[in-house]
Amino acid sequence: MTKTSGWLQLEDKGRDFPFYNAIPVGLTPNQWLLLICAVAAGLAALIGFSPWFTGDVAAFIPAALFVLIPLGTLYLLSGHQLQALFYKVGWRELRLMLGFALLNLLVTFSVALLVENFWTTESNPAVVQLKEASSYQQVLFYLRTFIQLIGEELFTILPFLALIWLLTSCFQWPRGQAIFAAWILTAILFALIHLPTYHWNLLQCLVIIGSARLVLTLAYIKTKNLWVCSGAHIINDWTLFTLAIVGQKVAVS
Repeated sequence: MTKTSGWLQLEDKGRDFPFYNAIPVGLTPNQWLLLICAVAAGLAALIGFSPWFTGDVAAFIPAALFVLIPLGTLYLLSGHQLQALFYKVGWRELRLMLGFALLNLLVTFSVALLVENFWTTESNPAVVQLKEASSYQQVLFYLRTFIQLIGEELFTILPFLALIWLLTSCFQWPRGQAIFAAWILTAILFALIHLPTYHWNLLQCLVIIGSARLVLTLAYIKTKNLWVCSGAHIINDWTLFTLAIVGQKVAVS
């Protein structure tokens, strides 16, 4: 176990971030670059293949590629050390998933209310379609988003680790400053990839989506367990989806 500095007094003691400091293995600069290219390729597969796989079941293919391309690349580059990203899930981890999901919902609703007072916001087209879908399609949508949301965590956390490595190893930044910079920069990156979804509403994406991403990444910073931030993300989004469906049914009845 590597001793950590307890960034913001948040981190669990005795567990450091993997790969950036050669634990359990180190990655070379070229390997980090290849990993980031794989992250980008996964996103490209999700966006580029989605129009081709429009069936209820076929739509799982782009979502699966979004996960498998970066995860498979890391598996090969790290010598099969994926356990450094995914730790066991017990009652504590489940409580943390729920706690961070609730915190994220509180932050998201609060920030959204503030932004809507000054700026026009856009609806998520997927949520609009979900309201009109059959029960069978809604079940498949939940299952597909389960996969895709894990992909979104990989899309954020792998660049997060790469930035920590870059800033600490190449630029000699203190660990705490590197974590803070990576936390902010990956939240911005996450917000920007949602621009097409929200009709290029930059303020909405940066402020609302970016704020939500900051909370979700805190779940990973605390636990170093991708299952925890993924679980929080899934609970958060499934709650929003469910509220939209229930709201639609109430409005119709």
